[in-house]
Amino acid sequence: MPHLLRFSRDIDSRLEYLCQQTGMGKSELIERCVDVGLADFEAQLLMEGAGRRPAQGVKPSLDQLLRESGLGA
Repeated sequence: MPHLLRFSRDIDSRLEYLCQQTGMGKSELIERCVDVGLADFEAQLLMEGAGRRPAQGVKPSLDQLLRESGLGA
């Protein structure tokens, strides 16, 4: 699915340089960058416990918040 992305001049020139050096197209470089970056970001979030947060609109109880903060019994 094609998307329109706008990059700063710096990022665009860096992509152009990589295209020239690797022979790869911009779209392939961007796709690989997003894939690697997303995998790292997912791992970071999961290690921080962000994956265990309740869904929006569902608030944890006061007891749960106190327990998780170490202030509750």
